[in-house]
Amino acid sequence: MHTPVSPLLPESLLSIYYIQGKIPSQQRFPPSFLGNWEEDGFSFLFFRQPDPELVEAVIRSHPGLRLLDTYEMTYEQWQGGKLTPQTIGRFHFTPPWCEPDPEPGLHGIILDPGVVFGNGAHPTTQDCLEAIDLVCAGKKVHTMLDLGTGTGILALAAVRAGCGRALAVDFNYLAAQTARTNVRLNKLEENILVIQGRAEEHTTHPSDLLVANIHYNVMKDLVRSPGFLRQKWFLLSGLMRSEAQKTLDFLAGQPVIIVKQWKGDVWTTILGLTCGQ
Repeated sequence: MHTPVSPLLPESLLSIYYIQGKIPSQQRFPPSFLGNWEEDGFSFLFFRQPDPELVEAVIRSHPGLRLLDTYEMTYEQWQGGKLTPQTIGRFHFTPPWCEPDPEPGLHGIILDPGVVFGNGAHPTTQDCLEAIDLVCAGKKVHTMLDLGTGTGILALAAVRAGCGRALAVDFNYLAAQTARTNVRLNKLEENILVIQGRAEEHTTHPSDLLVANIHYNVMKDLVRSPGFLRQKWFLLSGLMRSEAQKTLDFLAGQPVIIVKQWKGDVWTTILGLTCGQ
């Protein structure tokens, strides 16, 4: 699939096609194509300009696909707010169309979210950034697993805070491509490896910090995977209150220490340490 070279601007117009079914990976698209977000058997095709004829041709050539809706909006509307430089804790995030200008003492990161969510505005992301800064402050986090990396924001933050190497994993192809773009923008290719894959399959090797800001249906398997207790620190987020309680109930029977919790009106983030590590 085509991957755009130039970044989207806040005023850029998006044409979005919501389709029931999954688009075959060998499907070819024109340069105006931005990417395909697939989830739960549905596809969202993003274009820089309307292309209804192409979408209709794709649907006709693949039985089982069905166009459910179309949308047109600005890039800023899709992201849910203004995309401007922002400081979250000790991290300063700058869109690629702005000149980076972090204040002294802040970790500067260029972040291009593309059409993937993960620009730092979500409460779980902000909780994770605070936790990462806390854990990395001791300069003893040398390796990290970022499972469900999205735009790569948390892996970028960990490396900027002093972590030497990070493996960033996302099952979604478009998210992995977006994270690779951000690694390249920050010139951190030697520090961060981004791969497309399943989160629960990448806990085999131990790390100093496992971060999973991810759906509960993946999280419940992740904490039960054989490699989970081989990680030193773990940071679990993206959990609603009832899901967080189920996770904590399971962890209560494991050799771990819960160090801190961030509890919001909806979301909970858990920071813990495995015993004996």
